Amino acid sequence: MDDTDFEGTLVLEKLAAVDQVDEFLEAVDADDVRRATSLMKAAGVDGPTIAIVVRKMEEADGQH
Repeated sequence: MDDTDFEGTLVLEKLAAVDQVDEFLEAVDADDVRRATSLMKAAGVDGPTIAIVVRKMEEADGQH
């Protein structure tokens, strides 16, 4: 998966399946990459998708 194929709702759907959407959004808002990564891994999000999310978080640099 690359940026052109990235669909953020797929990440949210996986997080919803394990009831972690709110925690994930809080981690994103706090720019807590480590926590967001941990939550995505626990939800079964694949490594390449996690990398895209982390890159997008870092590129946002506090701009949500």
